[in-house]
Amino acid sequence: MAIKSKPRVKAPSEAKAGEIIEIKTLISHEMESGQRKDSTGKPIPRAIINKFTAAFNGKTFFEADWFTSISANPYQAFFYKASETGEFTFTWKDDDGSEQTASAKLTVA
Repeated sequence: MAIKSKPRVKAPSEAKAGEIIEIKTLISHEMESGQRKDSTGKPIPRAIINKFTAAFNGKTFFEADWFTSISANPYQAFFYKASETGEFTFTWKDDDGSEQTASAKLTVA
């Protein structure tokens, strides 16, 4: 199943140098584990987001490998120490190779 929804990201647009900020992300996805069966008894193929990556100005600072135990519509929160102005890029990768990205700008004063 390709990722079809637009991810949601909540991150401050401004921060002071050295400030630790919280970033929250959410994406709508069924995250089918491959363990369930359809109405005819056939297994429903696994279809999950298996990798989440966060980068700032092109440099990865947070990665998460997700497995079948992750719930549908996965939510991920983490912290970042602001040091310079730039742009966050968030990437979700699905089992079928599809990717969804989102970005957010940060101004450091």
